[in-house]
Amino acid sequence: MDFEYILYEKKGRIAYVTLNRPEVMNALHPPLGAELTQAWSDFIDDDEIWVAILTGAGDRAFCAGSDLKWRVEAADEGGLRNPVHNPVHILDRCYKPIIAAVNGYAVGGGLELALRCDLIVAARNAQFGLPEARRGLLADAGGVLQLPRRLPYHQAMGIFLTGRLFGADEAQSMGLVNEVAAETDTAMDVAERWAAEILECGPLAVQAAKQVVQHTLETPALLAQTQMEDLTAVRRLRQSEDYAEGPRAFAEKRKPEWKGR
Repeated sequence: MDFEYILYEKKGRIAYVTLNRPEVMNALHPPLGAELTQAWSDFIDDDEIWVAILTGAGDRAFCAGSDLKWRVEAADEGGLRNPVHNPVHILDRCYKPIIAAVNGYAVGGGLELALRCDLIVAARNAQFGLPEARRGLLADAGGVLQLPRRLPYHQAMGIFLTGRLFGADEAQSMGLVNEVAAETDTAMDVAERWAAEILECGPLAVQAAKQVVQHTLETPALLAQTQMEDLTAVRRLRQSEDYAEGPRAFAEKRKPEWKGR
């Protein structure tokens, strides 16, 4: 696949997705969004790839959010007043784990993009925020919906209502970031270490766990327990060779050989 605004490559079991508009701090616009959708679709459908890492080109930004200059120049008055985001996102049907490796700014739509990932790791220079209110806009690509589900109410509202930026250490202290890179490491170093740990697990078990969480997070536990076995990733796990391989490897005192089937 040939892309103009992202980089997409596969190494071993890992897919690397890189926002590649460093001249505008990897800001999002519809052509980039279309390429992301294409890459995510390929990642979802490729059974040989088990984890993805999302990052941004250059050191300045993971993603500076929506490209407002592009939007103003490309849209008429009516277009400016319409939401630019599809309420159904392709990652809503992705049960493979995705790690956001945040380098520099992850603000506005950039933070919303990171929130769609399962793990967020950050370089020490990372900056987070949802500054939409400072532009008279709404963080409607998941920010106002997802952040209060990840953080305590007052933490989330403090971010929404002020539009302030905050650093990597504060993001980790509030539970938004899994790990902040040491001075000698990059966000990608940390992301690849997390990816390696994930790859030690059965891929279908990981996918089943993610689907259960996504589909039952707001469901009472007793009801969720009854619904769990109907989920596609859970059924696939139960019927797989890997489901027997894990206990067998443990009994034989050897490392499991996962096949993803």
